[in-house]
Amino acid sequence: MNARVQRPADTSHAASYYAASSHPQPDRPALMGDLRADVCVVGGGFSGLNTAIELAERGLSVVLLEARKIGWGASGRNGGQLIRGVGHGVERFKPVIGAEGVRQLKLMGLDAVEIVRQRIERYRIECDLTWGYCDLANKPRELAHFAEDAEELRSLGYRHSLQLLSKEEMPSVIGSDNYAGGMIDMGSGHLHPLNLALGEAAVAQSLGVQIFEHSPVIRMEYGAEVRVHTAQGSVRAKTLVLGCNAYLNDLDVELSGKVLPAGSYIIATQPLSEEQAHQLLPRNTAVCDQQVAVDYFRLSADRRLLFGGACHYSGRDPQDIAGYMTPKMLKVFPQLAGVKIDYQWGGMIGIGANRLPQIGRLKDHPNVFYAQAYAGHGLNATHLAGKLLAEAISGHHSGGFELFNKVPHMTFPGGKHLRSPLLALGMLWHRLKELR
Repeated sequence: MNARVQRPADTSHAASYYAASSHPQPDRPALMGDLRADVCVVGGGFSGLNTAIELAERGLSVVLLEARKIGWGASGRNGGQLIRGVGHGVERFKPVIGAEGVRQLKLMGLDAVEIVRQRIERYRIECDLTWGYCDLANKPRELAHFAEDAEELRSLGYRHSLQLLSKEEMPSVIGSDNYAGGMIDMGSGHLHPLNLALGEAAVAQSLGVQIFEHSPVIRMEYGAEVRVHTAQGSVRAKTLVLGCNAYLNDLDVELSGKVLPAGSYIIATQPLSEEQAHQLLPRNTAVCDQQVAVDYFRLSADRRLLFGGACHYSGRDPQDIAGYMTPKMLKVFPQLAGVKIDYQWGGMIGIGANRLPQIGRLKDHPNVFYAQAYAGHGLNATHLAGKLLAEAISGHHSGGFELFNKVPHMTFPGGKHLRSPLLALGMLWHRLKELR
């Protein structure tokens, strides 16, 4: 038996642009009484929702428990960038999964975006999906990496347009002189993440998934059958899926020790004129630079600039997010001096030591599955995780789940109080290397 407590500090959404511009949000009930299901899913973000959808499509009964509101965590607060690929430097896993395993990881990184595309199209989810993304080179040497990436993507059968850009060509993409070049990818893009989560929750319910909000788990019993307890009810199930990511806390100590919650922050300007918006991002692409402390930004459907970045490992948000982020924005776009910031918000992303999403099952409890640690690239990886988990649980393995499950994941040393400072030191080392 594992007895852990998950206590929500607040059940309302962060005061973000997404919450202010979301579709209507039904207030789903808290779990009352005892239920049975084939699968109990804990977590109402993209991991949990997509696992639930995939399982329901395969005919399994599912109960999903969310401690706060659907999309409350990173799924409803992120930068909204839908970018190809999963993991960072997957070649390093060759000793564990072999050359063909590495190739399969890369192919799954492309398939992950297609899963999102197909889900949105099949169920007609309105979430401002817009195609077009640009990698920004901070230094000329990064252009060679982009060329290598493009060559590899084509060798994997990537069917979307890729275009390498010199510094002289960058004004066609971004109204900033800061970048040495870039690469346009028309197979990646951007969207309204909270509206996607809300749409997927509606899809899950239409397929028979029972969703309960305001239902934090207070105790779990592992065994041949799992029993998940909330304050006013419980779920008995053959299988349990934990999809809490950075908000797992102490619900499962083994899993939470492998994830570092790190703060990431976004500001949203007032709506810009068509001329202003075109000057900033003429092709309306999402963009991301190559710094360790990455800057990422895009335009919203109502022409606001959403500018994000800055990872914090202290567990405490800056007192003034807008004051912290606006200088970063103005360094890229000085022409926005004086433009009002309408929204500022932050949230926790989950980072693992090897930067590969953690998708697997507990060794000692093979009917307990999990997905977490997306390192800020979870919009597509969560959807892939849902598919792989559902395949494994339903017994129709594609081989992808086994590949992820084979990769070992280090527990951060020193417990939850020491792991943040240790990773912060590691990030400082990478930033110092970046200055060379």
